[in-house]
Amino acid sequence: AAPAGAVSFGVKHTEGVSVEVACQGQGEFGSAPSSGTRWPLDEGTVLRFSMSRASTEVNDNKVTVSFYAEGGQPINQAGVFLTGIGISLDVDADRDGMVEKNNPNKASWTWGPEGHGAILLVSCDKESP
Repeated sequence: AAPAGAVSFGVKHTEGVSVEVACQGQGEFGSAPSSGTRWPLDEGTVLRFSMSRASTEVNDNKVTVSFYAEGGQPINQAGVFLTGIGISLDVDADRDGMVEKNNPNKASWTWGPEGHGAILLVSCDKESP
């Protein structure tokens, strides 16, 4: 998706976004600072971005990729707006009849009448072919 003549790129992102870059030949991703670093535009270079918390508004985070020509002249930019969606499995973790979002017993399970933790029943049969 890079424009013709581009030889390197840089990434800027808002505070709520984490960006990692893996260049061809490197097996591991490295964290990208929010601005200032440029990477060679090689085939196989991958950008991975994520958010660790839910957004407060739609499109409240952004990643911008700037493309540069030989000599560092800016050519063009591409951007994407992100909205982080919060997902939580809420359960009656202490088995008292109340579902609580932040119950500390969600992270563990203990067997017995004085136990805690979610009891999950899964239907794994095939309802239809």
